[in-house]
Amino acid sequence: MAVTEDMCTETIGVMAAGPAAAGTMAVGTAAQELQLKRGELAIAVHLGLIRLMVPRDGGRPRVRCDEVDRLRSQDGFPEALRERVRTVGTAKGAQQLGISPDRFTKLARAGCFTPITFYLNRYRAIVWLYLADELAGFAAREPRLLVGRSPAWLRGRLEGGTDCRARNWRSRRVERLLILTEDPWARAAVLADTLDAVQLAEVVDDPYERAYLARIRPEPAFGPTGPPLARETMAHLMQADEPDEMLWRRVSLIMELDNAREARPAPRPGGEWRAFQRPGNGCEGAPDSHPGAGPVPAPALAPESVPAVPPHPGPAPGPVHAPTDVAEPALGLLARIGLRRRTTRAAGRRQSGPGCAPFGA
Repeated sequence: MAVTEDMCTETIGVMAAGPAAAGTMAVGTAAQELQLKRGELAIAVHLGLIRLMVPRDGGRPRVRCDEVDRLRSQDGFPEALRERVRTVGTAKGAQQLGISPDRFTKLARAGCFTPITFYLNRYRAIVWLYLADELAGFAAREPRLLVGRSPAWLRGRLEGGTDCRARNWRSRRVERLLILTEDPWARAAVLADTLDAVQLAEVVDDPYERAYLARIRPEPAFGPTGPPLARETMAHLMQADEPDEMLWRRVSLIMELDNAREARPAPRPGGEWRAFQRPGNGCEGAPDSHPGAGPVPAPALAPESVPAVPPHPGPAPGPVHAPTDVAEPALGLLARIGLRRRTTRAAGRRQSGPGCAPFGA
């Protein structure tokens, strides 16, 4: 079952706007004006070359006419724009670098370059695609990796079964979403999307906060397109799958949660819901359509935000440096990462009588 590029390229390069009005055009019309395919336009949005506008009423995203005019007026249009978003697979990528497809795959598995998107072939296997422009830059930076015997570090990674393609693609996407997101709870939702349900419950033990993070989880800019299998594959690839990356994401989520809780508490049942800021340039997003929704006090601006998690092109993320003004001791952070539930259950057993289990145990 084949899946087209735009079905697999979920991007959130959006900014909130009012209802569609004069001065904007539909995404399909913008693609025609820019002489781009839909998948190429999705990649351009992901790279930050094109900015979308999402109406507050939750309608389809649109593109400002002046944004299209700006791109059309650039030198070399449309060839220059199309070259920046042109993708290649393993065969064409190897041909571009002048190496064999087998060597190209080894370099990709070792994390020498990062996929930009993927699609599912007829056998439902993931086929990674790479930016041709980035491959050209890699060839200019690392010509020694294209000829002769592979260095020891690369052979060691491959012999250990390392495959950095999904991990680097995931890091790239998370980094881009965090760059485009200023709302602290939306930033936490981006990081929560990288953990499975069990790990998320260990880090975020409040069920109402978990429900809120699920409500504001980033959505595709072009809507939930594609067959269910493609969406399931996307959700699976977004989750960290190695111990060190899981720890990295858990610590990062804790830091973002601390920042979000200082800005405003998560909504509670019986309270009133208010429109939250969707990911994208910190502008106000679509109103909440939850039954019984109503306004709550406007959230206060967050203090100085915690820096976004930096991308890690290699197989292991860099060390996490806690802010110097954090008052919580190191033991408290470790307990929040992996020991919180154990501590909570032990406290609950001490407070509860025999045969009485604490809530959530």
